[in-house]
Amino acid sequence: MKTKLITPEGYKKLHDEHDLLWYTERPAITKVVTWAASLGDRSENADYQYNKRKLREIDRRVRFLRKLLPELKVVNYSPQQEGKVFFGAFVTIENEQGEIKSFRIVGPEEIYNDAKDYISIDSPMARALLKKSVDEDFDVVTPSGIKSWFITDIKYSKEFRF
Repeated sequence: MKTKLITPEGYKKLHDEHDLLWYTERPAITKVVTWAASLGDRSENADYQYNKRKLREIDRRVRFLRKLLPELKVVNYSPQQEGKVFFGAFVTIENEQGEIKSFRIVGPEEIYNDAKDYISIDSPMARALLKKSVDEDFDVVTPSGIKSWFITDIKYSKEFRF
């Protein structure tokens, strides 16, 4: 089961996506479908078929977001988090070979195709990092074996609250 935590930024992004789909994109597509339907034979009408499919996709995503958003728990920054890795942390780690990785620990719903610097709180890396401090070593169990890392930096976004 996926964790139902989300950062304030992630919640805002999903909420804004819902509003864009429902208040902007859906009405525009509905107009096109209505216009295309008025032309007659719908079976050979590409405009009608394409936009009707797009309308179904929008409706499916809106239903998903309307079910998901109330279930999510927004986790705001707390001063007690300072110095340790918790949900929402920006973490920089390094291994013995000098490989450096930087990422933010977020909820699974915040992992998008364009979010290369985010990892899910449910991932083995995030689980191994939780409650650790800067300069602390930790091990992560991966499919290719155990990997050792140490933490070089921990930061939190303090400005955005929801």
